[in-house]
Amino acid sequence: MKEIIAENLSSAKALLDQFMNDEEQINNIVKASQLFVDGVKQGGQIYACGNGGSMSDAMHFAEELTGNFQEKRPAIPAMAISDPSFMSCTANDYGYDYVFSRFIEGFGNEKATLLAISTSGNSKNIVNAVKAAKVKGMKVVGLTGKDGGELAQLVDVEIRVPYNGYADRIQEIHIKVIHSLIALIEKQLF
Repeated sequence: MKEIIAENLSSAKALLDQFMNDEEQINNIVKASQLFVDGVKQGGQIYACGNGGSMSDAMHFAEELTGNFQEKRPAIPAMAISDPSFMSCTANDYGYDYVFSRFIEGFGNEKATLLAISTSGNSKNIVNAVKAAKVKGMKVVGLTGKDGGELAQLVDVEIRVPYNGYADRIQEIHIKVIHSLIALIEKQLF
């Protein structure tokens, strides 16, 4: 049993070390934070979406921005696309591939920004959300894994965890990226 724990932690540490030494990804985190800050300064909102654990990450991102992270400060306008009644209505009427894009069609605008999270980069509903955001003139940050998938070609800034194993390792780095984004957004706005 302890071997499983040791392997889990060792694998996580190795991927984190690799990611921390990837200058391109670190620069992409800075660029992404600037996109969010620019949108908020123009009066825009930040939206976030993902599936499963990535939805939990999207919700975590939004609640830390609207609530409080490390500093006492005014709320930052952010929302995860996660309302169950909206999502079940849209899934029933249009299909699950459109649960995020329909929200963006209704609320997106050129001042808003989107954090699109997909460990594969190929989740159809996330890809559709990004396409809808581009139609609305929104800036989009993609948080991906593996080879970046289809999202890599669609987003303004991609932050990729280049890991081809299970999604849990990718998600562990994603939450560290999300916390870094929040800290940078706070620092630049306040």
